Amino acid sequence: MTEELMLAGCLKNNAAAQEALYTRFSPRMLGVCYRFAKNREDAEDMLQEGFIKVFTQIHQYRGEGALEGWIRRIIVHTCINILKKNKKFSESVDIIHANSLQVREEMIPSIMQAKQVVECIRILPLGYRTVLNLYAIEGFSHKEIAHLLDIEESTSRSQYTRAKVMLEDILLKKKIIQKPRPEVQYLVATGPR
Repeated sequence: MTEELMLAGCLKNNAAAQEALYTRFSPRMLGVCYRFAKNREDAEDMLQEGFIKVFTQIHQYRGEGALEGWIRRIIVHTCINILKKNKKFSESVDIIHANSLQVREEMIPSIMQAKQVVECIRILPLGYRTVLNLYAIEGFSHKEIAHLLDIEESTSRSQYTRAKVMLEDILLKKKIIQKPRPEVQYLVATGPR
């Protein structure tokens, strides 16, 4: 079924069109939910609630941009709303974690390790995990995140920085990434002699 037929059917509350839309987009959207959720059951609940909103708000889709992007935005907002009901996002973790390592973007692991990285992201405290997902993966600005989570923009920035450092620490401890040798760091910092 084409996207146009699915949309037209969903606007008429056609069950076959709704099922087709769900079948096409739910696997990727479950991945989005899984990054925010504590476990698979919570992710599935977020997904179901998100798709209920998709079907009730489908009339608001104007065809500007990809349908998948529009659905993803609803799913992300649904995840955030569910998390907001249950937790505060301004919670913090000891600053000792934020000062323990320097963040090095070039240490991002290969695609082969993506599943392990997602699992490590899920270990992060809720506030850190949420801000990291929204900023680094979903592309929200710190201003948008602050508005979504009812926190200060500076809190979003600091939680993102701390989340990256804590994630790096977890990845190092689980040996998913390796800490560069000191001489390699020196060469990178100063350039070749």
